Amino acid sequence: MSSKDFAISVDKLSKVYKIVHNGAKHTTAAEALAYRIKNPLYRPESKSFWALRDISFDVRHGDVVGVIGRNGAGKSTLLKVLSQITEPSAGEVRLRGRVGSLLEVGTGFHAELTGRENIYLNGAILGMRRREIDKQFDSIVEFAEVTQFLDTPVKRYSSGMYVRLAFAVAAHLETEILIIDEVLAVGDVEFQKKCLGKVGEVAKAGRTVLFVSHNMAPINAMCNVGIVLDGGRIDMMGDVTECVKRYLMNDQQTLQEKVFTPSGGELSLDRAAIGQDGQDDQLWTSRPTIVEVDITSSSDLRPADLICGFTLRDAYGNDAFSTYFNDMADYAGKESFRGKHRLRCEIPSHFLNDGTYRIVFNIGVATIKQYTSDEIHFLEFTIANIDGLGTRLGGRPLRPGAVLPLFPWDVME
Repeated sequence: MSSKDFAISVDKLSKVYKIVHNGAKHTTAAEALAYRIKNPLYRPESKSFWALRDISFDVRHGDVVGVIGRNGAGKSTLLKVLSQITEPSAGEVRLRGRVGSLLEVGTGFHAELTGRENIYLNGAILGMRRREIDKQFDSIVEFAEVTQFLDTPVKRYSSGMYVRLAFAVAAHLETEILIIDEVLAVGDVEFQKKCLGKVGEVAKAGRTVLFVSHNMAPINAMCNVGIVLDGGRIDMMGDVTECVKRYLMNDQQTLQEKVFTPSGGELSLDRAAIGQDGQDDQLWTSRPTIVEVDITSSSDLRPADLICGFTLRDAYGNDAFSTYFNDMADYAGKESFRGKHRLRCEIPSHFLNDGTYRIVFNIGVATIKQYTSDEIHFLEFTIANIDGLGTRLGGRPLRPGAVLPLFPWDVME
């Protein structure tokens, strides 16, 4: 394949930062100066941190590439080097075409200039003629929803307004390569959907897109190529579905039991666990799965007022289903809750598909207060399918999704 077929070529790219460990802590410039005068031979300790190390890859024209990895893997550094914001320490990057980028909030715009002026400034930096910018101007303003603030300096914009305008400029100005970091997480949900739709349009138009996200759903839906970064190196590059699986496999932290710190309120979640009857720790789709919840109530709590349940999310962060103790009409025969109690929920066999899941617990008192947090009160687990139900058809999963039900079928004639 000719080098002209590639929009981006990266050869043995590295980026190293010097981290200085200064033992002397100064609170003023005068203190720092006095210390250097008294200790002229002092040299602070430093060590090298390799954000990127000897990575090479090619991206074809029209590819939509999802760059994934844990925090600190080197994703943002790679995008900054490709956007020519950061100089590499070694290696070479070849870009064939103009590059539009949307990185962290604050890059790309001049704070003192208005929204209108920044649109034209960005276009000029990209080498676009004024008439080319004029052609896209109305589309940019309409997409960003900042019409009434167009002649206001962007330093007065909220972070959401800033991101909307920055994305609109990057996506509508006709660059051959579009680079987008996780910055879209700043916007509201509806605007995020709008942005993802626009990225899809850009990709269909044949432009090359590099997209970083911790949300695997848009990565899987929009990208055809994946790059998994780990410790500044490429762990895997290829089909995006396989790359997502690799990332999730490396990143999974299976937590099948947790003890929580008491909330100190009227109701607290003390412990949660997930398991199956059997001798091994592996969960199987062919067995019922038990979720146990230990709670403590400091008052006589009516069953109708007890909120106790959970939401199950797939590996991409999508909600699969929710279930609550209150769903039972007779409250399992319980009249009130005070003290310690253990509640159990059974997920039937052949309900969950194989994969990695997160259970997020919701414990609270109806209409009064929630005592749990999504970031703290959760379990993660992996369940495997050994029944041969998850076969593939034409290279794609025959049974996608979070559930793997066995429904009855009849032959009518």
